[in-house]
Amino acid sequence: MSLTITLGRRKTAVARLRLTPGTGVVTVNGRDYKNYFPIETLQYIIDQPFIITGTTAQYDVRALLDGGGIKGQAEALRLAISRALVEINEEYRSALKEQGLMRRDPRMVERKKPGRPKARKRFQFSKR
Repeated sequence: MSLTITLGRRKTAVARLRLTPGTGVVTVNGRDYKNYFPIETLQYIIDQPFIITGTTAQYDVRALLDGGGIKGQAEALRLAISRALVEINEEYRSALKEQGLMRRDPRMVERKKPGRPKARKRFQFSKR
């Protein structure tokens, strides 16, 4: 039995993943991923690495997600799954990399600046 442990991040979301050979059961924080992510788009995001590599229903996934929003968590989980599949079989790297699934998305929320209402917004200018 080969166990693969990987990490995926997106914005402030962190996904810790355990991938084992199995029947395709995906569990997120102790719940089925279809209950945790009720939106079909997010379910597709999670299934993407398996679809691209043709390994649907071959591995069981147990993931712990923390931080961020629902979309960031889904994308963090996608990165963790992609990394785990490449760790198992290096031949999957080119297919996943071609689709952009091997790169961590570096975009983060810009911090609020002092003397301004938001990061870039300014208070209304008054000449007099």
